[in-house]
Amino acid sequence: MLRIALAQVNPTVGDLDGNADLVVEWTSRAARAGASLVIFPEMMITGYPVEDLALRTSFVDASIAAVRATTRRLAAEGLGGIAVVTGYLDRREGAVPRLGMPAGAPLDAAALLYDGAIAATTAKHHLPNYGVFDEYRYFVPGDRLPVFRMQAEGGQVDVAIAVCEDLWQDGGPVRVARIAGAGLLAVPNASPYERGKQHVRQELCARRAREAGAALAFVNMLGGQDELVFDGGSLVVDATGRLVAHGPRFCDALVIADLELPAADPARQPGETPADAGDGTMITIHRLALPTLDYSERCHADPIPEEPASSVAETLGADPGDLAEVYSALVLGTADYVRKNGFGSAILALSGGIDSALTATIAADAIGPDRVHVVLMPSRYSSDHSVTDAEDLVKRQGLHAAVVPIRHVVEAFDAELDGIDGLAAENLQARIRGMFLMTLSNQEGHLVLTTGNKSELATGYSTLYGDSAGGFAPIKDVLKTLVWELARWRNKQAADRGETPPIPENSISKPPSAELSPGQLDSDSLPDYVVLDALLDDYVEKDMGVAALIAAGHDPELVQRVIRMVDRAEYKRRQYPPGPKITQKNFGRDRRLPITSRWREQLS
Repeated sequence: MLRIALAQVNPTVGDLDGNADLVVEWTSRAARAGASLVIFPEMMITGYPVEDLALRTSFVDASIAAVRATTRRLAAEGLGGIAVVTGYLDRREGAVPRLGMPAGAPLDAAALLYDGAIAATTAKHHLPNYGVFDEYRYFVPGDRLPVFRMQAEGGQVDVAIAVCEDLWQDGGPVRVARIAGAGLLAVPNASPYERGKQHVRQELCARRAREAGAALAFVNMLGGQDELVFDGGSLVVDATGRLVAHGPRFCDALVIADLELPAADPARQPGETPADAGDGTMITIHRLALPTLDYSERCHADPIPEEPASSVAETLGADPGDLAEVYSALVLGTADYVRKNGFGSAILALSGGIDSALTATIAADAIGPDRVHVVLMPSRYSSDHSVTDAEDLVKRQGLHAAVVPIRHVVEAFDAELDGIDGLAAENLQARIRGMFLMTLSNQEGHLVLTTGNKSELATGYSTLYGDSAGGFAPIKDVLKTLVWELARWRNKQAADRGETPPIPENSISKPPSAELSPGQLDSDSLPDYVVLDALLDDYVEKDMGVAALIAAGHDPELVQRVIRMVDRAEYKRRQYPPGPKITQKNFGRDRRLPITSRWREQLS
């Protein structure tokens, strides 16, 4: 029997010392839990993704030095007898530079740390180049599969290491792990969250375990990194694909599993053997045996310790539903953006409408209501309920609030500009509000949160340098219909716990309006959101063209109108702040279209 630990933790890009501290701290926890092997996520030492930092020689050097220092530190702290698998940034030594190769030949690598030394290294074989990934730009592929033999209760077992995408593609290290006769495949991951993705991961792990003929330990990163959210959900399956252990979502955890693994074949001796990866490449099997060390602290009779829940998990409770996971992703992404970028507080415009209400609630759950500041900025067109609904939310959640009427400022602008009207007058109000928020941000150090949703961003229903002004956009990837669903879910979750629902019912039920002109409603210029969001999902998420959209049942005239709106608004979206990715195709890293383009698809 081999007790393993999966350290589902939250590193920060570029914080090599802090990330190394996490490796030591969580290895110590694994030791106290009696584990002989602990696995950390992909690129644990550097954080992920490092993007063009991978092309800097100094950063690669620092990563390599940090791994070496970490393994010495583990030994010095009495943890050298635990096998530690951790991701980091390495380079392929001796690579001949050529056109198209990333400078310095960086590797998305994993190291095996043991007894104060780096016992073996490997690197990701398959480099993803789709969606948010652009890894041919940053890395060269690996060509080795380390298989290490270690002592377990009752005998020795063989463990192989593969990295993230090597699990998602056919062939490669998974196939070679079977050839090598490994009993366990350890897989460090940095797999970003997307709605509904967890069941896909579990099915994938089960299938790959059966292909490898080995138990499989999938450890996933946790935390927010710019637009990406890593949701954890680490898991272990046996060689038949049966789920053995799984970690929580959206909070750090040490996942412990006791595995009955086949005994290592004594005929397979240390050395190197080439193997056909089944994908047109060869991978060298690097087999080694770890010396058996006396590690007196380890005691398999100890109970597996309970890990404390994170603040996000405590806020949301144990609801495993779809809306709970989406909301958790938004909270975690917002919390880490604020924390990792050194902001002490956040500020946003609170209008009394549903978008700003949900954004404020996410911010309060992410960083605490005492660190959230809201500004009510009524204009001559603001309804009475917009102010009262906003004030009601402030009271429910205990936020810091200020009221700054903008009517006289708008009138002063209007007088100096000799009377503006129409859309220019509407946008002026939004830009004055943005100016106030940015000024307060400069003065007091708040991070400005924008409140636009994905439906508005898609159709260009936002004002440049107005409601789009800010540093982070918590609901940027949330369609309007989902905004309402999340608000209702969050209120119900609070009510079920005997708490005051955080969002006023009137903010949810009233017709949406920007309130920039008399009696204005979103429906004046946009289709009903149920209809619009279904069309946007097909056009943006699924990349369906005009003919396919009409064949799917969308109104032909509406298709042409909405596509024009979406395509014309690309320049606005390019200037919008980042926000948490929750869908398969967000506006940002996923969807990259030219701003200057005359392509307009017509129905033939």
